Amino acid sequence: MFDTVVVATDGSDSVNRAVDVALDLAEKFDAEIHVLSVIDASEVDASPEQLREELRTALETTADAALASVEDRTDGDVTSAAREGRPAAEICEYAREVDADVVATGTRGRHGENRLLLGSVAERVVRRSPAPVLTVRQLETADDAAA
Repeated sequence: MFDTVVVATDGSDSVNRAVDVALDLAEKFDAEIHVLSVIDASEVDASPEQLREELRTALETTADAALASVEDRTDGDVTSAAREGRPAAEICEYAREVDADVVATGTRGRHGENRLLLGSVAERVVRRSPAPVLTVRQLETADDAAA
């Protein structure tokens, strides 16, 4: 049913559950797992010019750590990719390139409540993906419940 599973990660805690679900799905169907991390070009472009290279380097380091974290969580083969651009567009383009059967993504990333104003990456991926999208909601934490 699924031969190629793509999971998008930004390294945030809220994506961990989506990664677990994607890895489990890939294992159950003996599917290839592709993990993608996208450096948000708009964050780099919006920063002061004298800080852009430092920010880009920090974001690349974060992306590499996010990819390595996924690779460390499975015994299977993982194809990893890091890209720079608009996250939703890059995720959809990558899914087209690898002929993904499903794209897994978390529904809350680093932007938290800002997603209500800007629209979430997950929502954009759902609307534009060439493959079905499995959105995985972060479970409520004790801190969330107290709020």
